[in-house]
Amino acid sequence: MTATSPETTLRETVHAIVNETPVLDIHTHLFGPRFGTLCLWGIDEMLTYHYVLAELFRVAPIPYDQFWAMSQQQQADYAWRHLFVERSPISESCRGVLTVLNALGIDVKQPNLDEARKYFASVAIDTYIDKVFTLANVKRLIMTNDPFDANERPAWESGRETDGRFQSALRIDFLFDRWDDAMRRLNEWGYAVTGDLGPADLDAVKRFLSDWVERIEPRYLAASMPATFNFPEDTVRAKLLEHCMLPVARQAGIPLGLMIGVQRQTNPELRLAGDSVGKGHAEAVVNLCRQFPDNRFLVTMLSRENQHELCVAARKFSNLLVFGCWWFLNCPSIIEEMTRERFELLGLSVVPQHSDARVLDQLIYKWAHSRRIIADVLADKYTDLVRAGWTPTEQEIRRDVADLFGNVFERFCGDA
Repeated sequence: MTATSPETTLRETVHAIVNETPVLDIHTHLFGPRFGTLCLWGIDEMLTYHYVLAELFRVAPIPYDQFWAMSQQQQADYAWRHLFVERSPISESCRGVLTVLNALGIDVKQPNLDEARKYFASVAIDTYIDKVFTLANVKRLIMTNDPFDANERPAWESGRETDGRFQSALRIDFLFDRWDDAMRRLNEWGYAVTGDLGPADLDAVKRFLSDWVERIEPRYLAASMPATFNFPEDTVRAKLLEHCMLPVARQAGIPLGLMIGVQRQTNPELRLAGDSVGKGHAEAVVNLCRQFPDNRFLVTMLSRENQHELCVAARKFSNLLVFGCWWFLNCPSIIEEMTRERFELLGLSVVPQHSDARVLDQLIYKWAHSRRIIADVLADKYTDLVRAGWTPTEQEIRRDVADLFGNVFERFCGDA
């Protein structure tokens, strides 16, 4: 009988610890049941998610308007037939659906969705949330919370989220992207602005942000930025960023989260699936970190081409924490590349992944797939240390994985 090699034993230990360690998912688009229709779950939501639909329209012989006129169940049936029955579902988005169904004990080799729909019709949402958190081994997650969203705002006005697993992040893209509409709403809500972005306007916006920080107690302020975003720049966005968001974040003692690199509505016919990616300006992050050392910046960039620059920037500024593999980067080959690069340049001072889940079920597959990659890369790095004469103990490995899966973020936020 062949003895197990020390390297194999180390790799098995790393995988076991990575799988056992609960994670704090620092960026999602998920909501609990009290947010009503914003709480998305089930097979039809998974199959009509925009990651899946972008693939569907590449192969499905149907005009856009005809598809959008279908009911959600009809859309899901159509996606299942074209992507899972008539073709092997090898893409990451399709594999993710299978991973979820398999974890729930649902046979994935079915010609229709009857079994899946029967399962989801039989389970209550509160019970299902508990099950998903357990299967994904997620201890807490951070939502994306938009005070300008008419569907979300009433839930906050009626009180804070009471389920401690769902934490908040204050997202203010609307201020940047639709300033004219934002002005109208701010005035309706008693925050008088004229649009000249003078001291009175800036004070009103800061008061609005501070009021919402007090109301929802966010872990960070957040905004997604286009690939063209730079700093400094002579734009409404830059003025609001410098004179409103940064002071409010400093005063509240929370980071500013920036997600940089999206190109909106490259193909509007695809609706939510119509956004694309562009190479961003990493020097904007450098300039922010240098100019505002008392602020903390939580940053991810959407273009693969930006990742090395972002890692190097983080080596220069301790007020910068790099996180996650966002959107189009959520592919196993790219996650592996980025995780290796980050570990090699930044050691363990990163947040390797977040789910970005918009449908509750996606927590299951996104963390199952990412844990495997993170464990593989981490095992390789520990093996390199063994070859250099430094053998990690199990206790040290558990400490490191706990750091990667939440403690690094908590310390960066000043909470640990």
